Amino acid sequence: MPEDAPYDPYIPSGQAAAAAPQQQGAGGNARTQALQAQIDDTVGVMRENINKVSQRGERLDALQDKTDNLAVSAQGFRRGANRVRKQMWWKDVKMRMCLIAGIIILILIIVIPAVSTYTMLSATSAVIRAGARRAVPRVVRQRQAVAGARANPFQRLNAIRALSSTSSTSEQANRDRTRAIIIRTLSQIGSRREGQQYLSYFTSVSSQKFAVIKVGGAILTDYLDDLCENIAFLYEVGLYPVIVHGAGPQLNRLLQEAGVEPEFEEGIRVTDPKTLTVARKLFLQENMKLVEKLEGLGVRTRPLTTVLTADYLDKEKWNLVGKITSVDKAPVELAISQGYVPILTSMAETTEGQILNVNADVAAAELARALEPLKIVYLSEKGGLFNGETGDKISHINLDEEYNHLMSQSWCRYGTRLKIKEIKELLETLPRTSSVAIIHPSDLQKELFTDSGAGTLIRRGDKIEACDSVAAFPDLAKLKQTLIRDREGMDAEATVDRYLDFLKTTPFKAYYDEPLNCVAIVLPPNAERSHPTLATLTVTKEGWLSNVTENVFHAIKKDHPKLVWTVSEEDENLTWFFDKADGSFSSKGNQLFWYGIDNLQELGVLTDEFNAHGRAMLGDSNLEARLRRAAQVSTRNLNQSTRPAQARAFSTMARRPTWAPAAASLNGKRTYATTTNPNPPLGKKNASNDVPSRVALIGARGYTGQALIDLLNTHPNMDLRHVSSRELAGQKLEGYTKKEVIYENLSPDQVSELEKKGAIDCWVMALPNGVCKPYIEAINEARKGGADHRSVIVDLSADYRFDNTWTYGLPELTKRSEIYKADKISNPGCYATAAQLGIAPLVEYLGGTPSVFGISGYSGAGTKPSPKNDVNLLKDNLMPYSLTDHIHEREISAKLGADVAFSPHVASWFRGIQATIHIPLNKTFTSRDIRQIYQDRYAGEKLVKVVGEAPLVKNIMNKHGVEIGGFAVHSSGKRVVVCSTIDNLLKGAATQCLQNMNLALGYAEYEGIPTM
Repeated sequence: MPEDAPYDPYIPSGQAAAAAPQQQGAGGNARTQALQAQIDDTVGVMRENINKVSQRGERLDALQDKTDNLAVSAQGFRRGANRVRKQMWWKDVKMRMCLIAGIIILILIIVIPAVSTYTMLSATSAVIRAGARRAVPRVVRQRQAVAGARANPFQRLNAIRALSSTSSTSEQANRDRTRAIIIRTLSQIGSRREGQQYLSYFTSVSSQKFAVIKVGGAILTDYLDDLCENIAFLYEVGLYPVIVHGAGPQLNRLLQEAGVEPEFEEGIRVTDPKTLTVARKLFLQENMKLVEKLEGLGVRTRPLTTVLTADYLDKEKWNLVGKITSVDKAPVELAISQGYVPILTSMAETTEGQILNVNADVAAAELARALEPLKIVYLSEKGGLFNGETGDKISHINLDEEYNHLMSQSWCRYGTRLKIKEIKELLETLPRTSSVAIIHPSDLQKELFTDSGAGTLIRRGDKIEACDSVAAFPDLAKLKQTLIRDREGMDAEATVDRYLDFLKTTPFKAYYDEPLNCVAIVLPPNAERSHPTLATLTVTKEGWLSNVTENVFHAIKKDHPKLVWTVSEEDENLTWFFDKADGSFSSKGNQLFWYGIDNLQELGVLTDEFNAHGRAMLGDSNLEARLRRAAQVSTRNLNQSTRPAQARAFSTMARRPTWAPAAASLNGKRTYATTTNPNPPLGKKNASNDVPSRVALIGARGYTGQALIDLLNTHPNMDLRHVSSRELAGQKLEGYTKKEVIYENLSPDQVSELEKKGAIDCWVMALPNGVCKPYIEAINEARKGGADHRSVIVDLSADYRFDNTWTYGLPELTKRSEIYKADKISNPGCYATAAQLGIAPLVEYLGGTPSVFGISGYSGAGTKPSPKNDVNLLKDNLMPYSLTDHIHEREISAKLGADVAFSPHVASWFRGIQATIHIPLNKTFTSRDIRQIYQDRYAGEKLVKVVGEAPLVKNIMNKHGVEIGGFAVHSSGKRVVVCSTIDNLLKGAATQCLQNMNLALGYAEYEGIPTM
């Protein structure tokens, strides 16, 4: 080897060099192999380390997701806490006042009996019980005992109650019961004056004219304690309601257990002898249960069974159902005069002694016509009537003003429409002072003894009139008296005359009721006034009690989307104004109110002017300001020492009959948004129908039809009458246990005949695409032919999903009020439901075309044999199909209003869909941001569950909703991957169908559906 050659460690040196040529070949290969083995070992170790790091990274990612979830939850809790904190401060003040009052009452009740012979109650209870002097007449049989007790109304009341031989309680037990009842009631009655006002109102008539209370069967089952405690309170203060109850839900259950099929015609139960036997026994049991509960609370009761006389309503049609022909008031009046609460069942007798079933609502109405009470109360677990579009409770209805408008609303149907119509017919036969309240049993005292009420109050009322000139008022002299009313001041009459002269030269619009219990004058904007101004509002005590003020203000809001007015902070009705305003500003003892003004610049100008000039900013347009100045001048001229602020003339309007602290009003009326969902679900309170609906299922052989049958079998109000399948005709329907149903093969002509007869309430088309058109045309022709029955059609195929005359039935995204009033609903596809719910919250942030990679179980291919449901072909396989222009691709794109790419695949499992959705974004987001958007959008949805990790198909099988999760955001922040899973046979088809049926038929949206 040359000396200058580079050193090579693999070439031997010295003597070994001679042997190198022979050994070099073999030795070199061995060394190379050894080195390669070392390298392989090193690479293996490195790969293991990399895998461990990757696994740790995945665990860290999962931990981060959980941390993010906790952070999001914490953020939600903080938001909720902030909302609650804003509402609870005033409630805390009221609660403390109630506790103080309760302590005072306990002291009065416990200490004073030791000194006095008679039980003395607190100021509040004493005021309430004072009404017993008028509420309970003298009992002739105990004339001496009662006459001797005239000096003490409580002795008199106790003497009357002593006539009862039903049960007896000790004096101490009575005191304990009275104490507990009054303390509980304090939390509902806002003030002493409030309770006093309404008690005086109710005791101004004879006892039997106080109230008729109708109690539904569900109340006796679920709210018996609340009902009895409230009746016990009324009894303690000398008010004796007449109670009539039904037992509809219990009867349905017993009939089902006895194998008797409930049958309804036009919403009325067909009553055969077997049904009547069960009903009679049940009604007596429920009556006794109510009686025993009330007696246990010390309430003397008298069950009455001979009050209602009836004749057959239509014996051929409804059999043993009665129409009440007369009411015997004598037993009711006698029971009340002797200190008993009358309790009636909804059963009547013919003159021959035949018992007939009558509707409890009808029985209550006929009792009311006979007794003419001040109040008719319908107790309902819903707590009132609800607007079908907004979901809000209707607090009051003035029938003279609002009836025609309500009847024209698409949401006013089924039970809601019938209830309003029946109440109108009832009130038209009663004095105008009578009213009907629909309330929850726990709110009975609040409805009876507070101005705010609790449920839905319905009165005939007076129609609100409007005029724009002084000459247009029907009675100018009466108008002057109205404006002067309760304004004490030497110059008040002259001031009103000058104000009317001012109105003669000034544009205005006045709102008033016929008896002028309420008058409001609104001035339009001009050079001095930038907004419409409420110049004056005057209300009598009768106006407050009849709710006419609400009706007048409602009429003002319809004509004036913006309004400004000012009120003195000394005004006794200040809390009412706070409730009606969107905002307020206080300055120098006066309050500026407004609604409908959102522009900060406008508000800034208003508040600056008000701060500078006070109520003078409105010039001479405010009558109250004029009267105040006139009273002040008169006071100074007479050199009286009384401060002007003490004069009642300074009130903005006549004193309201009740008063409650500002905290109570604001807390009870003003609310904060509790959901970020723009289309919240319609719950049980929005249900308007409680009569079973007759259902016909066309095409019941497939998987979806079977899934729907299972749901209908457990639904309390779905009555499956017809099931049509060409292949299964003549066979018994399996899986439906309510009654025996035989498969038919209904033709379009037969469907048309059923529609003409009004025999079906809901048609469900569970047919393949392109097959149901003849049936739809047959139903449409039947409707054109004069059929006035309104049935609902739900089509599960894709035939009408692109037809604008049909309502697209995806309740979480389609406005629910539209589905509520629809009669033709196209049920969305399974893939389309999963994809739309997975994309919809981000539509406004789309930065390109979303792509959906969908995988479905083979049940989605139907029961007809094909490669897509061949189990052997699908084993260890994933089968793509219709990779572009799939009908669901067009459906998703059309409904979201944005192009979407969709590629479906079939896998080897039976049911369930996994949709992996790639969504380009037009702005940068984090995973937490995206998740929060979805949580906000689907807040309150019982069939949509937002999760942190990617959902799995095996977890959604046999579930009735959708799971959405994953939320993996690309490092750029401009692309997110969202995963959505759904059971294609349930929320993807049958469950969604039932959801749409519930909404369109007037039931609670999730009735009969197990929620997530």
